[in-house]
Amino acid sequence: MKLNLNWLAAGIAIVGLYALASSLYVLNEAQKALIIRLGAPIGVIDEPGLKFKVPFVDSLVIYDSRLQVLTPPTEQVILGDQKRIEVDTYALFRISNPLQFYKTVRTLEQSNAQLMQLVSSSLRRELGQVPLPSLLSLDRQKVVAKIEKDVVDKASTLGIEVTEVRLHRADLPAETSQAIYDRMTSERQREAKELRAQGFEWAQKIQAKADSERTILLSKTQSEAAITRGEADATASRILSAAFSKDAQFYKLYRSLQTYRQSLADTQPTLILTPDAEFLRQLRTGPSASK
Repeated sequence: MKLNLNWLAAGIAIVGLYALASSLYVLNEAQKALIIRLGAPIGVIDEPGLKFKVPFVDSLVIYDSRLQVLTPPTEQVILGDQKRIEVDTYALFRISNPLQFYKTVRTLEQSNAQLMQLVSSSLRRELGQVPLPSLLSLDRQKVVAKIEKDVVDKASTLGIEVTEVRLHRADLPAETSQAIYDRMTSERQREAKELRAQGFEWAQKIQAKADSERTILLSKTQSEAAITRGEADATASRILSAAFSKDAQFYKLYRSLQTYRQSLADTQPTLILTPDAEFLRQLRTGPSASK
């Protein structure tokens, strides 16, 4: 009988220790605890430290109260001007109301799925109202702010506090980018051809103007040269005439020297003459002395 009492006491002590151990728990700064009593949530513990719960009656659901990062997959969105873009987004959130969170989504996986749906619907709705140039200007901040506000308002009903929603990347699809690149290349080639044609036309006009000015200048110069040459010839003729009238022998000598220069030039054919030819008389005897 005494042995049975000892075993009973030991059993009660073990149960007591187990009950005590199961009734105590530690909550750190990054956690919030939701107390579930007989299947119904009854309260939230958000102060860190050693806590107590009713053993065998209460159970705990521990939630991380730190910021979580949500990175939805890349989406194709049709803009207000019917252009398609690929958008990468991200969101920062935390569980702000564990009780509301437990009633609506319960698990973090479910909350991620709900938030992805909220972000996607808000993204498509807002971007579907703006053209592509707006996303390339300062208006992009206003569009992102509208998306963020819409997600924040709707996520608050899930016990979730969304602190930030941003567009990580917004690019045209690869096939669209290639088509735009090809169109830009064709446009630049067309502009280059037009510029070359325009440059060739300008070159033709400049060349024609230069040729015209050259022809006019040459004609004028040749005319002035002819006039100057005529005046010089007339002056030379007057001087020669005055010299010849004063000395007839000098005139004959000058005419003979001109004949020799023209006849004995390198371009003239070879002359074969006898030593006593009259043609060579001036070379043999020289000019006769004037009387």
